[in-house]
Amino acid sequence: MPIITISRGSYYHGRSVAEKLAKRLGYRCISRDQVIEDLEEFHLPEIKLVRGLHDTFSVLDRFPHGKTRFATAVRSAILQHFLDSNIVYHGLVGHYFVKNVSHVLKVRIITDLKSRIEGDMARQSISEEKARFILKKDDEERRKWGMFLYGTDVVDPENYNMVIRIGHLDEEEVVDLIVKAASLPSFQETPESRKFIADAALAALVNRTLFDFPHATVSAMDGKVAISLKAPEDQQPVINSRIGEMIANLPGVDGYVVNFEPYF
Repeated sequence: MPIITISRGSYYHGRSVAEKLAKRLGYRCISRDQVIEDLEEFHLPEIKLVRGLHDTFSVLDRFPHGKTRFATAVRSAILQHFLDSNIVYHGLVGHYFVKNVSHVLKVRIITDLKSRIEGDMARQSISEEKARFILKKDDEERRKWGMFLYGTDVVDPENYNMVIRIGHLDEEEVVDLIVKAASLPSFQETPESRKFIADAALAALVNRTLFDFPHATVSAMDGKVAISLKAPEDQQPVINSRIGEMIANLPGVDGYVVNFEPYF
């Protein structure tokens, strides 16, 4: 069975569908919020991704290369979860890290604005005008977040295998559709697709571990890691040694090479 990612806008039933789907399949369900909470490097109460994504940008700006390091940490954490295939993930950009992996079923949940406004009015006891403003602002910020950190448009249907509209269909019917799609041969794990995720997860783990080198580019294949970065020639031996110390005990690393690019 495939990994399943569910993307949605604010209050698009994504969490509820994900939890029901995981229960139906006997999968583990993880959310973006859980991933963020487990990032020790960014264990900050100010980082809130449910509301006010623009505030998150300003928090990350307090750190040197904060946005780059944050994106690297999120990618690594999600891919480590995806090494265990029986996963339903719901949240922003989870699909982005596995867009070329065949055994990942990428789903987008949408619904009409009127239903979302009515739901937000009931949840928060607010006016229609205020609910409309909040939801449109949330959608805009989520879209900016995906574009700013990962260069992906979260609302583009080309990023997904399925786009399902809640409304005419209820949540149980949506779960039925996803379960049926997940059983198709096209989404079953293969040795090649499994290896793709393993290599990507190792590269991301090394990238995250090289916290002091946020602009390093890392690739991995069968445990062999290639690292590229710019550094002055006189500092390259020290940096090479430092990198070796940092990644020496990482699980899965079976050798590495550092390729230094011209430093200008």
